[in-house]
Amino acid sequence: MRKVNCKLIEECVYKLALKACVSITPNCKNALENALKNETGKQCEFALETLIQNNEIAKKMNIPVCQDTGIATVFLEIGQNVFLEGKNLADAVNDGVKRAYRDGLFRNSVCDPLTRVNTGDNTPAVIHSEIVAGEKIGITFMPKGFGSENMSKIYMLKPSQGTCGIIDAIVETVKIAGSRPCPPVYLGVGIGGTFEYCAYLAKKALTREIGSRNERSEIAEIERQALKKINELKIGCQGFHGETTALGVSCEYAPTHIAGLPVAVNIQCHCVRCEKAEI
Repeated sequence: MRKVNCKLIEECVYKLALKACVSITPNCKNALENALKNETGKQCEFALETLIQNNEIAKKMNIPVCQDTGIATVFLEIGQNVFLEGKNLADAVNDGVKRAYRDGLFRNSVCDPLTRVNTGDNTPAVIHSEIVAGEKIGITFMPKGFGSENMSKIYMLKPSQGTCGIIDAIVETVKIAGSRPCPPVYLGVGIGGTFEYCAYLAKKALTREIGSRNERSEIAEIERQALKKINELKIGCQGFHGETTALGVSCEYAPTHIAGLPVAVNIQCHCVRCEKAEI
């Protein structure tokens, strides 16, 4: 049994948040650069160059790569042989978020859903925890902006719609969204489970590297076909009708009920921010 003081988790979340909000992931940067190489439209070319330059400036000046530093989304993988001590786990995560958003001068975007009164410190964070084997703790921090979150969808498909229905749902979501989620987008897709679990899977899929493929061949094929069809929409960077509408599609799946086929499509804008660490 390994004892871990929750103060360590707070410090880790703090450092991850400070880094994530000022830089896109390396694979997102590579994907944007590849999109630029393949671009034929002058407007999209200019837009992609601007996005890449924006990332470099943000990194150099240590300022937010996007003004929407989002809702703090934290994934915890806690080893079953870990004994947590000290402050409450959720308090530790939220304290790390509070400090990071204060010290980084990041925008506080969290408010009451009815009164719209801001909480003032960008908490509470959205925390997903999972018990895994071992005695380590994996922490993933993802600031999720709402220009893209607002365009995400959940579909309760009929089982008979199958693979084609899943691909159609993914493509339809992007088509309806158009330029609003600041394309080129990255798509996390949850397949199966229940109404709420497929949405969790879609969010978790966004923590994967752009261009990675699901280990299951049928799911990987859905990823490939959906990406191809999305880019055939020619929405392009920032809606300027170019070659790249999506940088990637990542799908996660879970067994579901015999009567249903839930599918969730969580859109991420071009600004993919995600940092990971292990304690």
